[in-house]
Amino acid sequence: MLKLARYLKYYKIQVTIGPVFKLLEAVFELIVPLIMANIIDIGVKNGDTGYIAKQGVLLVILGVTGLLSALICQYSASFASQGVGTILRRDLFHHINTLSHKEIDIIGTPSLITRMTSDINQIQLAVAMLIRLVIRAPFLVVGAMIMASTVSLKLSVIFFGAAVLIGLTLYIIMSKSVPFFKTIQKRLDRISLISRENLRGNRVIRAFARQDEEEEKFSKAAQELTDASISAGRISVLLSPLTCIITNIAIALIIWFGGMNVNIGELSQGDIIALVNYMTQIMLAMVVVADLVVIFTRASASAQRINEIFETKTSVTEEKAEKNPTAENDNAIEFRNVSFSYGEGKALKNVTFSIKKGETLGIIGGTGSGKSTFVNLIPRFYDATKGQVLVNGVDVKKYEIETLREKIGVVAQKTVLFKGSLRKNMQWGKEKATDQEIIKALKIAQSRDFVEKLPGKLDFDVAQGGKNFSGGQRQRLTIARALVKQPDILILDDSFSALDFATDANLRKELKEQTRDMTVVIVSQRASTIRNADKIVVLDEGECVGIGTHQELYKNCSEYREICLSQLSAEEAV
Repeated sequence: MLKLARYLKYYKIQVTIGPVFKLLEAVFELIVPLIMANIIDIGVKNGDTGYIAKQGVLLVILGVTGLLSALICQYSASFASQGVGTILRRDLFHHINTLSHKEIDIIGTPSLITRMTSDINQIQLAVAMLIRLVIRAPFLVVGAMIMASTVSLKLSVIFFGAAVLIGLTLYIIMSKSVPFFKTIQKRLDRISLISRENLRGNRVIRAFARQDEEEEKFSKAAQELTDASISAGRISVLLSPLTCIITNIAIALIIWFGGMNVNIGELSQGDIIALVNYMTQIMLAMVVVADLVVIFTRASASAQRINEIFETKTSVTEEKAEKNPTAENDNAIEFRNVSFSYGEGKALKNVTFSIKKGETLGIIGGTGSGKSTFVNLIPRFYDATKGQVLVNGVDVKKYEIETLREKIGVVAQKTVLFKGSLRKNMQWGKEKATDQEIIKALKIAQSRDFVEKLPGKLDFDVAQGGKNFSGGQRQRLTIARALVKQPDILILDDSFSALDFATDANLRKELKEQTRDMTVVIVSQRASTIRNADKIVVLDEGECVGIGTHQELYKNCSEYREICLSQLSAEEAV
């Protein structure tokens, strides 16, 4: 929690003046019972309406001044808490964007979303309470006890005893319930994960008629959250009644012993009213303290989760980066004994190959053979566990990450378009790309015809995730977006899967003719898509089992020949 306190420095004024004005309001609250005692003992007892009116005006002035003080404090608290939340959320978002795929995979997207939203909301609430109540509540407790002792030193013992009992009750209840709040946050993460998974895979769930199973899974997670919340509630619910019982007993004792003191002339009726009011103030302040404990406990758990992200450092660093690295050779891409592991098992094992600039590399293999892992190492989405990856003759670790990725255009398996105009989507890789450049890329990607028919054409509004396009259209548009960038290396990771064979063939033909100086890497499970590549890499369970042209591999690589014959006739495969 203290590590995030640095964000308060941006709001020093609000953090200072807020509590000051809240203390001022508390002082007025402590004065009010004394004025009421005087009204009863002097004004009412003597029938002095003038005195009652004057004291009444004073009460109104104190009330209005207290209200203004509270409003200033409230504004300061809102301004500071929202500001801290905004800056913290921005910094967290920035830090998440510096993490590699490895760290994001470990933490998980749903958990990151929860920390960006729910956890930061808890921090915002804690900042608001820090300014509004952290000083005020203890001040009222201490102040009420001091004021009570000025009225009656004897009866102030009751106040002290009640405060100790209430404090002890708070400690016991909070110590028992606090662990449940951390569990609740984890349960919320689980709910977020299941919700996200179901919303994204809704069509698959319906296609397999798995709604009942998924509802059962969600219900189980929701029940676990409910159980944790109820467990915390069972304990914390005791706080209010126990506090009220202690307070009411204390008030009864004050009235009992106070009445005896009134009879012997040591106290007045007004003094008793003042003492009862001070006891009530102590009770309310202690309840506020209990609420603060809950709020700050939750905020502390949230702060730990947020700090966990800040303390997570990317495994893809620029420690070895050079401004102008020297090329070792003229290969566009080269792997030297590259291995990679996500965990225990290796996803890639001792892969070695090279390809010249302007050539086309095809990568083929079965599901889980390591094809996507292979291409993810080129732009350093992940770093190789062992070996070297070189781009344009330079170890990728010697490039500044931004410089490396400027040279590479990636079309991922999952097509992603962003809400906004189609033109803006096409300009992601090249911000100042002209309409002519965009149209040329659309033509190569076999997208121009359907884009010309869209209302507004390049100004057409793309829905979130590109939901107003078909799967094949989205694939072609993401290919066009990468082409607009005009990278040295274009990576197409299974980017033809939603295309029919005719469109696939036309797109590859245009790519070959229009991007002669560009090195193209095509990942596919279709033999027809990569058969004309200058070099083909065949992967099987992370191992490179063959490298060469289509003809060479068909003759010498049984795995490649098996793939070809499973998709093509014997005549087509040759």
